[in-house]
Amino acid sequence: MQKITPYLWFDNQAEEAANHYAAIFKDSRVLEVSRYGEGMPLPAGTAMTVSFEVAGQRFLALNGGPVHTFTEAVSFLVDCADQNEVDYYWERLGEGGEEGQCGWLKDKYGLSWQVVPSVLGSLIGGPDPAGAGRAVQAMFGMRKLDIQALQDAYDDKA
Repeated sequence: MQKITPYLWFDNQAEEAANHYAAIFKDSRVLEVSRYGEGMPLPAGTAMTVSFEVAGQRFLALNGGPVHTFTEAVSFLVDCADQNEVDYYWERLGEGGEEGQCGWLKDKYGLSWQVVPSVLGSLIGGPDPAGAGRAVQAMFGMRKLDIQALQDAYDDKA
């Protein structure tokens, strides 16, 4: 088992969310589901905890009721090799959710994701300070990140 495992609190959608994430990412699967029994806080048979892996990273999800909700204070960054990956994850994770600024979105469960191309760091932190500034300004105007538009801004081709 990995040393640190993200533990996600859901109202009652832990099993649904685990299956959803496993369907989106390669190397993902639901590992184990424990269920509430009679006389427990949620109806008997409802998933209590769900252990699952997303892209090889283990997570544990709890159906704990509506006491706690997700905020942007914690998010998961998806490192994307190219625009096709950015588009894929943006569409799949954002389905039924809410788009944010600069590559951020909330999925339909309220969990925040950053869908980011690998090249972003070299554009917004590149050796050309003016180019980096233009790339940052371009990024501020985007929801889903557009690699070519970011590169054009960096290169002053926009």
